[in-house]
Amino acid sequence: QVQLVESGGGLMQAGGSLRLSCGISTRISSFDVMEWYRQAPGKQRELVAQRTGGGSTTYAVALNGRFTISSDNAKNTLYLQIHSLKPEDTAVYYCHAVRVTRDYWGQGTQVTVSS
Repeated sequence: QVQLVESGGGLMQAGGSLRLSCGISTRISSFDVMEWYRQAPGKQRELVAQRTGGGSTTYAVALNGRFTISSDNAKNTLYLQIHSLKPEDTAVYYCHAVRVTRDYWGQGTQVTVSS
């Protein structure tokens, strides 16, 4: 049973920085793609950042370089660093792990940014 557990969310001030973590119960290298999604109130879940097993990264264009996805394979942990937080970053952030055969989601961590 693969489990993904996000942490690091909370109430933040605009302009600050935050690092979210996603702990994975198995080898992170066993996944083809690791992703962060977010879902704001009343909106659809959207892809924030993606990291392939080969280390390539892709980001949603609208985020203007404020997000960085990384991983520590020794700790089986995926990270999302967010700089210059904005109120519109308020959302539940989800970790998503993808294999050819199936994918897995975490339960999410709430990030609330006040102006």
